[in-house]
Parts: sequence; C-alpha cells; structure tokens
Amino acid sequence: MSPAPRRRSVLLATAAVTAAATAPADAATPVRHRASGPLVIGHRGAAGWRPEHTADAYTYAVRAGADWIEPDLVPTKDHVLVVRHENEIGGTTDVAGRPEFADRRTTRTVDGRAVTGWFTEDFTLRELRTLRTVERLPLVRNRNTVFDGRGRVMTFQEVIDLARRLSGESGRRIAVFPETKHPTYFRSIGLPLEEELIRVIRRNRLTARECVVQSFEPSSLHRIAAARLGLPLWQALGTSGSPYGHAVTYRDMMSPAGLREIASYAQWIGPDKSSLVPPHTLLADAHAAGLKVGAYTFRAENQYLPAAYRRSTAPNDFGDAFAEYAFHYGQGVDAVVTDFPDIAVQAREGLRR
Repeated sequence: MSPAPRRRSVLLATAAVTAAATAPADAATPVRHRASGPLVIGHRGAAGWRPEHTADAYTYAVRAGADWIEPDLVPTKDHVLVVRHENEIGGTTDVAGRPEFADRRTTRTVDGRAVTGWFTEDFTLRELRTLRTVERLPLVRNRNTVFDGRGRVMTFQEVIDLARRLSGESGRRIAVFPETKHPTYFRSIGLPLEEELIRVIRRNRLTARECVVQSFEPSSLHRIAAARLGLPLWQALGTSGSPYGHAVTYRDMMSPAGLREIASYAQWIGPDKSSLVPPHTLLADAHAAGLKVGAYTFRAENQYLPAAYRRSTAPNDFGDAFAEYAFHYGQGVDAVVTDFPDIAVQAREGLRR
C-alpha cells in the first residue's frame, strides 16, 4: 500500500538538492541549532554527496544539520576498528589497482555467503593507510567520483575525534552511531568487535549523548549491554530472514512479543522504512513497548523511493524525497537514517511552518 504523499513542488526539491550538490561542504554555513522533531542521522556521513565513511562525508553531514553520524565498524589484521561499509574493500578503495596487494585478493565466506575481493582483516592499519577511498556506487552517484582518491580509510577513533571537533564548531552535541558489522564472523576468526569497541568507548568516556551502538545481531548488543556502559542500544531489523546465527526471525522480532524482548536490552529499533508503511503497525507497537524507532535508509534517487514519489523513469534522477520525509515524520518516527541529511533537515524544518 503506497502512502498518500504530501506533494511539494518538483522545482523546489530540485533547487534545494542542486544547491546542496554544488556548494562545497567547507563553504557551507554550518547548522548551529538542534531543531525539534525527529533526529537526522547521516548514513555513513552524507553518502549521497561524498564517498561514504570519509571525513568529507561526515563533515558535510554535520554542517548540513545531522544530529548523529554513522560509522560501520570492521577490524584490521592488527585489531584496530576502522570504518567501512563492509570488510570487503574492493569497491570502496583503490586496492584493486594496487599491484603490491594483488596477492591479497581471495574468497571468504562471510555470514554464510562467499565473497571475493580484498578484506580489512588481511591488512594492518599501516597498510590500509596507503589506500585511498572511492565512491561505492559510481553508476548511481557519478558526481561523487570527482572525490575518488582524496580520502583515506578512517579509524573509529578518528571519527570520534572528528565528531567532537564538529560539535565544537556547530555548537551542537554530535553523536557517533557505530554499527558492529558481521560480529559473529569476526569473533570466529579471532577479531571480536565488541571488546575493542568497549575499550574505545571507555577510553573516550563516551556518554549517552555522544554514542549509540547498533547491530543487526542481538548477541552483539547483549555483549555491549553486559559491559554496562550506560549507552543506548539500537536493534537493527531486516525485512526478511533472521539475524546471522540466530534462530529468531526479523518478523518475530517485530511482533509485539518480540518488541517487548528487544526492550529488555535496547532502547531503539531500526527497521527498513518500508516496514512502517500501513497496514504495518510496527511503529505504534514499538512505541507501546517503550522503544524509539529510527527508519532506514532514506535516499533521493527514484530507484530508492516508493513509486508514488518517483518523478521520472530514470532510476538515478531525484524524485520527491521531501514527500517521503513528510509522510514518515507525520507518522511519528523518532529518527531517520539518510544519505542526504541536508534534505532531511529541510523537510524537518518544514514541520514548523
């Protein structure tokens, strides 16, 4: 069932996103106040405008008004937490063109799926530092490829340091929102994520206003909860199947009983945005269980929008992203996870008009 859109002018939407695309992040006027309304979470930074998980992407997100920034965590061979969408880095760095690392290309089984490429766990941090980042979706976001080669792989510590610097610059408390990626897999090869994440959190004395930890795997969140860090936890939810290594299905987790179970160890759920569209009752059920709800992942391109919000048949053209935000904000979500935090913030500002 498609939501009834609150339509805005296509010209208005186009003008807004064009202005954001052409204005460099360093030249943008930082947003210096925290608006009321749902939190805006920069998905891997501002992945719609800059190659994801780079300092440029995170900086753009915060200066556009994002409240939190999201780093995905994977380990290096020497057990340092770095931020990449996946441990396979062939599509997010220039490693494939680096002859000195040609022999590192291999096939690994990650969460039951065979993956071929180059993996962070086969590189020391020093070796990863020699690589440069590239746009992960060059056919979708060709404009972002102009930034290929300009960034480097960041550590989680560097993201924390950047968030604190940007907090001072913006006058807002910017939280980091790390996700433990493939935690069962990494534990199986002797590079557990949770212990190192806990050490970094403690070393930096991160508070509940500065850090929220997320995972698709409940067992990973239970390990974090056991450390009694005093941080909110976020149970991410898929649309089908089960968290890897768990018997419970996502469908069961989204039932009233499943939500009550989640509420025993977490404060948030993070479902796919499609799970919140009527006739689904997940949003109301989660709120009834005492959970906050943050939906993922909001994007501006037609191919990622419901049919009602598409504005052409070209999959990579922008559709009416404002209408989709308006629908979900109107439903009462507590946060949105977005590749385009600037558009999400502008849509949030529209709630007060």
